[in-house]
Amino acid sequence: MHAVVMESLEEYLSGTLGLAADRDVEAHLSACERCREELAGLRDISKLFVCLQPDLQPEATLEPAPGFHARVIQQIGERKAVPAFAGFFALDLAFGRRLAFASLLTFAILGSYLVMREGEYPTGLSPETVMAQQNSPAFLSASAQDNMLVTLTTYEP
Repeated sequence: MHAVVMESLEEYLSGTLGLAADRDVEAHLSACERCREELAGLRDISKLFVCLQPDLQPEATLEPAPGFHARVIQQIGERKAVPAFAGFFALDLAFGRRLAFASLLTFAILGSYLVMREGEYPTGLSPETVMAQQNSPAFLSASAQDNMLVTLTTYEP
């Protein structure tokens, strides 16, 4: 019964419980100190909320002054859009697709150009490479030096 009364205290304060339920809650409140304290706390909170309500006379309404709506619409119409820094990055989806496609196409063209030009480079040893090898221990023999001279004379740039 205690849990049922604790859950129905708000309805009891607002007066939305039936007569039989009101009598049951009042009977429980006369015997339960904890529920009486809870009810007193709820009443204090409801008094605080009542203090927050504005004092309005029955005739007073919350209508705006005449012409208010027209002035608001006029001020909205006079405002101009100001470009923001973030607006530069908010690209249209179609424009983004076109930009990505153009980038990929440029990459493909440059890649194919480099692949075609790759065959024009010499694949043999360059003179610089051969001259760098003359100081290695493998070139100490006379035949190795002759091979180096043959390689240098047959080099075609």
